[in-house]
Amino acid sequence: MEMDEERTRSPTNTNNKNRIISWPEIQQEFSHHQPSIARLNNGSFGCCPSSVLAAHHSFQLRFLRHPDAFHLHVLPSALLRSRTILARLINADHVDQISLIDNATTAAALVLQHISRLPRNDAASASFVVVVLDCAFQAVKKSLHAYVARAGGSVVEIHLPFPVRSHRQIIAEFRKGLERAKSLNGGKIRLAIIDHITSMPSVLIPVRELVEICREEGVEQVFVDAAHALGTVPIDVKEIGADFYVSNLHKWFFCPPSVAVLYCRESNNNVPMPIESSLFLWTGTSRDYSAQLVVPAVMEFVNRFEGGIEGIMKRNHDNVVEMGKMLANSWGTILGSPPHMCASMIMVGLPSRLCITTDDHASRQGRHTRFFMKFTLLYLNFKAVLIFFSMLASRLRTHLRECFGVEVPIYYDPATARDDDGESRAARDEDGGVITAYARISHQIYNTVDDYHKFRDAINQLVKDGKFCKMLSTEGAKPYNSSWMALDPLTYIFVSCTTSHGSCVEVLPVS
Repeated sequence: MEMDEERTRSPTNTNNKNRIISWPEIQQEFSHHQPSIARLNNGSFGCCPSSVLAAHHSFQLRFLRHPDAFHLHVLPSALLRSRTILARLINADHVDQISLIDNATTAAALVLQHISRLPRNDAASASFVVVVLDCAFQAVKKSLHAYVARAGGSVVEIHLPFPVRSHRQIIAEFRKGLERAKSLNGGKIRLAIIDHITSMPSVLIPVRELVEICREEGVEQVFVDAAHALGTVPIDVKEIGADFYVSNLHKWFFCPPSVAVLYCRESNNNVPMPIESSLFLWTGTSRDYSAQLVVPAVMEFVNRFEGGIEGIMKRNHDNVVEMGKMLANSWGTILGSPPHMCASMIMVGLPSRLCITTDDHASRQGRHTRFFMKFTLLYLNFKAVLIFFSMLASRLRTHLRECFGVEVPIYYDPATARDDDGESRAARDEDGGVITAYARISHQIYNTVDDYHKFRDAINQLVKDGKFCKMLSTEGAKPYNSSWMALDPLTYIFVSCTTSHGSCVEVLPVS
C-alpha cells in the first residue's frame, strides 16, 4: 500500500489553520516519549500530553502548599467540574450518576461487591449466576470468580469467536451463553458483565444489542466494562441501557494514570441496595486526587484538534484500519475483525512462519509452505503448555522491543477454532499456515506511518532470516507470572518443527 509523502511525514490530522494544532506542536506535547520506540501499544498504558501533565502537576503543588485550603475549597469544585464534563460526554441524566475512581478494575470490584451482598429471598437466588465474556480482562475475571465463589454463586463464561466477521456471530454466542447460565439457576442471572471493547483480542462489541438481550432474558443487572471506550467511540449510556458503565480516562482520553469514570444508573424500585455514586467521591485525605481534576485541561487539549474528540476518534479509527490492512497485505495475513468491529485498535495476523504456536497439524502442498509441528509430552500438565506458549509470544514481543524498537502486544490463543459441525475455521495466511498469533496495534495522535513501517519491516526481516519464535533472543526477558513456573522439574516438552526453511528439534524443560 503506497502512501503519499505528506502522510509518511506526519499524521492526517495536521491542518494549516492557525486554530488547529500543528504537527510540530503535537510532537512537542509528547516530547517526553522515548523517540527511538515505535509506540503501537497506546491501548495498554495510554498517553498524556505535556499541557495536561502541567495541569496535573499544578494541582499537586497547590495541595502541597496548603493542604487544608485545597481539600476544603479547591477539591470539591474541581471534582464537580470534571464530573460535569464527563456526564455530558457520555450523556448521563445527572452528574450525581458520575463517580471518579482509579480504574475499570476497581469499578468491577465495586459492582461485584454490591451484587454479592444483595439480599437473597429464596433458594434459587441463593445460588445466583453471573455471566462474563471469556476474553474479559484477567483482573476482572479473577475478581469475579473470587467474589461470586465467596457468595455462593456460579460464573458462566461466554465464548467470543475470534477471528470474528460480524456482530451476528457474537450475538449468537451470547444467546447460547445466557441459555446455559439460565439452566444452572432456574432461569435467574444476577449479573452480566459485557465488554464494550475487549482488550485481547481487541474487538468492538455490539454492547447495546447485548444489553437488550439481557433485558429480554430477565438478567437482573448489567455492568459494561468499557475500559477502552472513552476517546475511541461515542458513548451514550442512556442508549446503551446498562446499570453500570465504566471507562478509563488514562488510556484514550489523555488523562494521567490512573482515573476512570463510573456511571451508575438511577435505581429502579425492584433493585435493592443501589450503588450510590457519592460513596466513592471521598476516599481520604492522603490520596492524590490530581488525576481526577484535569478533565477540563484535557478538553482544552482535544478542542485544539479539528472536530475535537470526535475528530480524533474518527482519524484514529481510519488510520489504524489503514495501517492494519497495510501490515496484513505485507505479511500475507488477515485482520482479526472487519473495520466496523474495531475502534482505535485492530488485530493483525502474524505470519505462520514465525512458528509462534503448534496448533496446525496439517501438511499443505504446492506453493504453500509445508508447516508441521508435533509434540511428544512426557509427564506434562496443561499448565506447562500454557507457560510455553505464553513465553513464545512474550519472547517475540521482547525481541521486537529490544532489537527493533517496536512496542506492540502479541495475542495467542491455544484453542483451535471450530464451527458447530466440528470443522476447523482457523484462519490461514498466504503460505497456507494457520494464523495462531495476532499483533494488537493501536493508533493515537502522536503515531506516524513510519512507526507501522518499522513494525512491518521487523516481521518481514524475521521471516526472511528464517527466525522461529523460539530462536529469538530473550535476554532480559522474564516470565509474565513466575508463580506459574512452580511445576515438577521432570516436566519436559519435546518439539519437532519442520518448515520450508529447515528443521529443528529442541528439548525444553518446563520447571
